[in-house]
Amino acid sequence: MNETESLKALEEKIGYVFSDRELLRRALTHSSYANELQIGNKEDYERYEFLGDAVLELAVSDFLFKKNKGMKEGEMTKIRASYVCEPTLAICARSFGLQEHILLGKGEETQGSRNRDSIISDVFEAVIGAIYLDGGLSHAKQFIKSFVLKDIDKKRLFFDSKTQLQTLTQRAGQELKYEVVGEEGPDHDKSYTVEVAIDGKPIARGKGSSKKHAQQSAAYEALLALGNNS
Repeated sequence: MNETESLKALEEKIGYVFSDRELLRRALTHSSYANELQIGNKEDYERYEFLGDAVLELAVSDFLFKKNKGMKEGEMTKIRASYVCEPTLAICARSFGLQEHILLGKGEETQGSRNRDSIISDVFEAVIGAIYLDGGLSHAKQFIKSFVLKDIDKKRLFFDSKTQLQTLTQRAGQELKYEVVGEEGPDHDKSYTVEVAIDGKPIARGKGSSKKHAQQSAAYEALLALGNNS
């Protein structure tokens, strides 16, 4: 699949066709790709990520404010954080295969960067920024509604996964242990794999750009495996 075909395929996945497809291309472009191909001014996704991050926070804040009348500021802030944190955005992005369309340089590709939460979540925000520039706030909010604000209960479960798993095992008198079983990538952009075990029995594994995020992901997968996904 060439670059143009990849862009069109992504538009079909997200349900939005760009008037200026160049905005989408830039939102998908990692700096390594721009540098290798020596593209014009070498613009990559970082500026679009900056804009998309702000649009995302506004859209989620607006949603929470209107849907939770009477909810205190602190609670809304906590819930918003569960929707916009790196691991959650990576999950949202993978739901429609965004990682398949990221434009990466050969070096980053061989280092496994396509599957790193840090890059996937950044590009997800960049796509939001590109949609905002191309179609305005209403289209950006529709994208966020479709891919971020759905499955709310699962996102809350993910955000509180470590606490919930700790509570569950404590009630049962079980021992809970997390162990780093893998690391990959350069020092400035590592990815960790963590395994969680209960009473010495491995239950699930999770990946993340930090040990904390990997533990959170592992706890989430463990809760799903144990049937606590409601």
